[in-house]
Amino acid sequence: MTRQIKFRAWHMPFGSKGPMQQMFRSQASSVLSFAEMNPDAYIVEQFTGLKDKNGKDIYERDILATSSKIGGKLITDYLKVDWREDYAGFFCGEKPLYACLGEWDNDIKYPQTFPEIVGNVHTKPELLEAQHDTRTD
Repeated sequence: MTRQIKFRAWHMPFGSKGPMQQMFRSQASSVLSFAEMNPDAYIVEQFTGLKDKNGKDIYERDILATSSKIGGKLITDYLKVDWREDYAGFFCGEKPLYACLGEWDNDIKYPQTFPEIVGNVHTKPELLEAQHDTRTD
């Protein structure tokens, strides 16, 4: 079995702070060629090789929703998928991505639901911001 290498790119003609024009997927060579010709106008994201609970491809900078039952309450967490150079792998929060994809928490005896993609940092950054604002450290 071969691993599929795919990319998607966000066209940002006004820079990373300006409005986004579109997201496109194409052959890796096409996406990388556009980004190489104009690196300030494109944000390239790589396919992780994994899928969410609905079978959708997970790309870096996607936001995953995962739920756990704690004390009878359903708690939903939003986790951003990132590439970590220091570990040479994709992570969601502080865990490797593969460990976030449905696990059993032996401490609380409730399964964590298999995550699903609910957006990405470009289209729904408020999911991560709202979660951060309500947490106490």
